[in-house]
Amino acid sequence: MTEYLHLYHSVYYIIIVFVSTIITLIAIPSILHVARTRHLYDDLGHFRKQHDHGIPRLGGVAIFVSFTITSLLFSMTERSLPINYLLAACLILFVMGLKDDLTGVNPRTKFTMQFIVASILVLLGNIRLSSMYGVFGIYDLHYWPSVALSILTIILIVNAFNLIDGIDGLAGLTGIMANSCFAGLFIYMHQYELAAVSLAMAGAIFGFLKFNITPAKIFMGDTGSMLIGLISVVLAIKCIELNKFTTMKSPEIYSAPALAIAILIGPIFDTLRVFILRISNGVSPFMADRKHIHHRMLKLGFTHLQTTLILVSLNMLCVIMALLFRSYGNSILIALILCVCMLFNGIITLILRSKERESVAIGNVFVK
Repeated sequence: MTEYLHLYHSVYYIIIVFVSTIITLIAIPSILHVARTRHLYDDLGHFRKQHDHGIPRLGGVAIFVSFTITSLLFSMTERSLPINYLLAACLILFVMGLKDDLTGVNPRTKFTMQFIVASILVLLGNIRLSSMYGVFGIYDLHYWPSVALSILTIILIVNAFNLIDGIDGLAGLTGIMANSCFAGLFIYMHQYELAAVSLAMAGAIFGFLKFNITPAKIFMGDTGSMLIGLISVVLAIKCIELNKFTTMKSPEIYSAPALAIAILIGPIFDTLRVFILRISNGVSPFMADRKHIHHRMLKLGFTHLQTTLILVSLNMLCVIMALLFRSYGNSILIALILCVCMLFNGIITLILRSKERESVAIGNVFVK
């Protein structure tokens, strides 16, 4: 059966998306039932919460089960992606995320487990960035700098997806967009196994979105957001490495590092932005607050769905821009993508300050 599907790639991909979506759709009602029975609800007392009623945070369980079953069912084994190390890393992250969603996990413990997961993928699975591809004038990296860069990249993206999971649908729709983009790139490159992994994750998230788009019935929690981040960054690294210039061949996709950054720029930009703000204010970069871009857009009066669609559309705009101008090179493209994001953030800042000034002016009128 699997050999037949490999001969007909379109059928293969459709069935993968269908199976992963169906598994999630079947799993979530049972998870909701257990959550209601056991009163496993979100923490309503937390200042960052956007909802006024208890909502389970166990949607990531369905995403993990769906992705794992689909990956094993369709035998996605290929030398280009060591699925055994990938699933082992996913399992470790799943267990930690589940504990965090149920009882909470110390940030130090969470970071340690993320470091272990990243080390498994980089050191054992050899999933790593071997070059800076000319960014900052740096090209090939020695082994240990390559390992360090790869581990830091994995930890950054895993946490980035975790941090954007603050409103209904944002992390999920971003995950679908990112994994669908990588699937398209891998199909173009004839990397069919990697495309299958991308689509297995996209399908699993798609089934979850039915229950997460406003009004949300369930959240994906850390279990889901970190898993999506892990798979997305692994695919990004594979996409970059498969398009490396060598003496034997030229890449099928030029400026692959800039394109991968464009695909993941939503979570990356928001995370770097809040980390810089927190550090500049003298607080821990891991200290929770309401300064994320999605929180600021809610202050402007946008709904959860509107905010999600705007941010994902901005992310897609960066992807299209990276594809259109891929001949410009990685450094210029990355700078251009960051400029677009900073411009968008600057516009939000100007509008928020304008609204604050109007509120102060109206308040002064009433005082007089």
